[in-house]
Amino acid sequence: MLQFLSRENSIAGSGYSRWMVPPAALAIHLCIGQAYAFSVFNKPMSQLIGITHHAAGDWSIPALGWIFSIAIVFLGLSAAFAGPWVERVGPRKAMFTAAILFAGGFLISSAGVAQHQLWLVYLGYGVVGGCGLGIGYISPVSTLIKWFPDRPGLATGCAIMGFGGGAMIGAPLAVKLMKHFSTPSDTGVAMTLLVMGLAYLCFMMIGPAIVRAPAAGWLPQGYVPPKSTDESKRMITLQNVTVGEAMKTPQFWLLWWLLCLNVTAGIGVLGQASLMIQEMFPSRFPHGTSAAAAASAAAASGFVGLMSVFNMLGRISWASASDFLGRQVTYTIFFLLGMFLYAIVPWTGKTHNIALFVIAYLVIISMYGGGFSTIPAYLKDIFGSMQVGAIHGRILTAWSAAGIFGPVLVNYIRQYQLDHGVAKADAYSITMYIMAGLLVLGLVCNLAMRPLHERHYAKLTEAEAMA
Repeated sequence: MLQFLSRENSIAGSGYSRWMVPPAALAIHLCIGQAYAFSVFNKPMSQLIGITHHAAGDWSIPALGWIFSIAIVFLGLSAAFAGPWVERVGPRKAMFTAAILFAGGFLISSAGVAQHQLWLVYLGYGVVGGCGLGIGYISPVSTLIKWFPDRPGLATGCAIMGFGGGAMIGAPLAVKLMKHFSTPSDTGVAMTLLVMGLAYLCFMMIGPAIVRAPAAGWLPQGYVPPKSTDESKRMITLQNVTVGEAMKTPQFWLLWWLLCLNVTAGIGVLGQASLMIQEMFPSRFPHGTSAAAAASAAAASGFVGLMSVFNMLGRISWASASDFLGRQVTYTIFFLLGMFLYAIVPWTGKTHNIALFVIAYLVIISMYGGGFSTIPAYLKDIFGSMQVGAIHGRILTAWSAAGIFGPVLVNYIRQYQLDHGVAKADAYSITMYIMAGLLVLGLVCNLAMRPLHERHYAKLTEAEAMA
């Protein structure tokens, strides 16, 4: 097994098609993308004792919000620290490791729910599962960029769209399993986590089974690296930068803040999407009876699933478009349009315009996903492809920071307003305006990007860097 997983045995032969790599990446990302659907567990996990209502001793929504935040923190930390290791051992061993950790997080969390020990859930889904998220997230990205130097945006979009689409599978699956396993004395959460962990483990093993890495120096037949001095190509380098040197440049930190601000604006509302739509439009999501509550939960999970579709489509469409528009122009669109849409969300709640609310969020979520899938290509443009996986891992620490800032802003500002008599339907207004303000700062970072100075270019080859 260890020999099969080694980098030497994962180098592609002459007959291998590079189009086998996107399905391998999707097998990983469609599973770990379940993280975006974790909000469907929040309500049933806050009623483990009361079953149909929140009772004394039950976990609070803010406390449960930390599960998602911890997972995102460890996603970023594991991606940052494991980035050079992933480049060194290759995609096959990295994908296998990610599968074991991610599925293991579910199994530990299942035990935590069964024993009503929140710290075990933090450890399981948050720490162990979060490490699986991080390693799984970056494991195919560098490989795809090396297989598709002619279309890096399309390549990363193919992989990362699976992460956005994971909730489309995870949300309804979790709801159906909880309904199947629920009893008058059990919400069914523990068994649901157990079954989902085992299912994800099996599906994720497709990735390491079929993925291959290209030989050093491989290029697609007929492909000639661009040498244009056209203004649209001025941000693209034909050289390479090591991960250590990249972190010394202002460009790295501008991209770090660009990603952090963009993700903070989206991740908080994404993590609470199911609860938010129910509270902002209570007339559309009644909870007067158990049947009404069940219908509302199903409708809300449907909204989360719809957002997942646009998250997924946005990742491949925006990243592909960035191959033609340029990365800087693409991010400028994200920030300008995002500011406007976040600012009008409170108005949609006040006017009870649920259609406009849904449309605004679908566009927001498409650009949120597009930001994730475009950043690896942006990094490749600035720093080259030699260690882009490791650099991508370091930049994802911005996601870790945003994983705390976003949910904390939404959860605690909401709770503060509710404690001071603000109606549930109005409890998100201030948060939305803050998010729009964060996008202004992100726009400034993006417009400040300039080509990298040649003094940062590496003198070693890719083969030497991997040694």
